[in-house]
Amino acid sequence: DSGSPAVQIALLTEQITNLTAHLKANKKDHHSRRGLLIAVGKRRSLLDYLNRTDRDAYIKLIASLGIRK
Repeated sequence: DSGSPAVQIALLTEQITNLTAHLKANKKDHHSRRGLLIAVGKRRSLLDYLNRTDRDAYIKLIASLGIRK
């Protein structure tokens, strides 16, 4: 179910983790840094949506992914 917010958040979290590791090695890669900021913003808005619609799933998801509130 790739359309559900929980799956999208999990995929974005993996992408953010990979981009963060890439940027630690390539400090001058500003194009990727912009992509990271866009991904973080998209994940934040999806988390806000999930929090509004299904609070229990939100709490369970941030605990399993290790995301701060």
